[in-house]
Amino acid sequence: MEAQGSQLTNKYAEGYPGKRYYGGCEYVDIAEQLAIDRCKQLFGADYANVQPHSGSQANQAVYFALLQPGDTILGMSLAHGGHLTHGAKVNASGKLFNAVQYGVNDAGLIDYDEVERLALEHRPKMVVAGFSAYSQVVDWARFRAIADKVGAYLFVDMAHVAGLVAAGVYPSPLPHAHVVTSTTHKTLRGPRGGIIVASRAGMGEQAEELEKKLQSIVFPGIQGGPLMHVIAAKAVAFKEALEPAFKDYQQQVVKNAQAMAKVIISRGYKIVSGGTRNHLMLVDMIGKDVSGKQAEEALGKAHITVNKNSVPNDPRKPFVTSGLRIGTPAVTTRGYKEADCEALAGWICDVLDAPEDEGVIAGVRAKVEQQCRQFPVYR
Repeated sequence: MEAQGSQLTNKYAEGYPGKRYYGGCEYVDIAEQLAIDRCKQLFGADYANVQPHSGSQANQAVYFALLQPGDTILGMSLAHGGHLTHGAKVNASGKLFNAVQYGVNDAGLIDYDEVERLALEHRPKMVVAGFSAYSQVVDWARFRAIADKVGAYLFVDMAHVAGLVAAGVYPSPLPHAHVVTSTTHKTLRGPRGGIIVASRAGMGEQAEELEKKLQSIVFPGIQGGPLMHVIAAKAVAFKEALEPAFKDYQQQVVKNAQAMAKVIISRGYKIVSGGTRNHLMLVDMIGKDVSGKQAEEALGKAHITVNKNSVPNDPRKPFVTSGLRIGTPAVTTRGYKEADCEALAGWICDVLDAPEDEGVIAGVRAKVEQQCRQFPVYR
C-alpha cells in the first residue's frame, strides 16, 4: 500500500525499462525491472510482463497477440466455473472470436474427454484453461496434450491460484502452457493488476517469436503508459511471496478451505466437485428454498461477505443464482486456523438454514464480530 500510494503514480513511462518514450525514467526503470526479475524468480518464468492493468487486459493481450478475429477458441463455460474472458458471449472474447465452451461432468469435475472431443471437432487455434469457480486441481499436462493434438496454443489463466502456484501448493502451468496470465491480487495478495508469464519449456521453439508478440501487444498494442505505482507494489508483493512464510500461509489457506467444506457438507449442503483442493469452494443450493442472492444478502447482514455464483446446470438467472462462492485467503491473512474456519462455516450454515430469521442473523453477527476482534486486520 505504501508503494502504491507513492509519488510514482505521477510518472509517465511509456515503453519498457531502458526503452522509454519519456525522460526521467531512471528510477521507475529500476522498479519495473525489479518487478520483472522477481516475477520470473517466483514462477520459474523465462518471460514476464508486469504492465497489464488487470487480469482481463492480460487475457486480452494474449488473444490479440496470438489470434485473429474470428479464430476459434475453446474455453471453460462461465456457467461451469470459467471466466467472462474465456469466451463468454457477453464479453469481447466471445464476440471477437468463435468461442466454443467446455464444462464439468456430473461429479463437478472438468470433463477432459469432452474437452478433447470438442477440440477435435472444432479445431481451435487456442485452448484456454483456468477458472474463476473450480475447486479441484487442473491437469495442465492433459490440456497441453489436447492442444498439441489439434495444433493449438495452450493459454492458462491462473489468476485464482497464482499464490498457491508460487508457493508450490498447486501445480504450476508454466511447464505446459505456451503462455500464462494472472492477476496480482487474489491469492497472490498484491495490488490489483495483471501479469503475463511464460517459460521456454512451455513456449518451445516458438519462444522468441511469442515473447516479441506478447511484448509489443501490451505496449503499444492495447495499453499506453504503465501504472508505475502499481508496478512498484507488484514488486513488493513478489518479494513477500518469495519469503518462506508465504508458503506456510498458502498451505493454511488450503487447510482452512478444506475444513470449511467438510462442515458445510456435514450440514447437508452440496459442494460442487465434492470438496476443495485449493482456496475456494462453490456451494450448490439447487433444490434449496434459498437462492444465492438471498444467501449473500442474509450473510451480509451477519457481517459475512461471500458472493452469489452460478453453479453447473443452474436453473436460476445469473443475478440470482443457486450458488455461493466462498474463499479463505482473507480470513487466513487475519490468522484463522482450521478450528476458526470450522466455526465460521457453521455460522454460515446457521444463516443458510434460516435466511429470514433476524434472531439467528443477529446471533451470528455477534459471534463474527467477536471472532474479528480476536483476529484484527492490523495488529
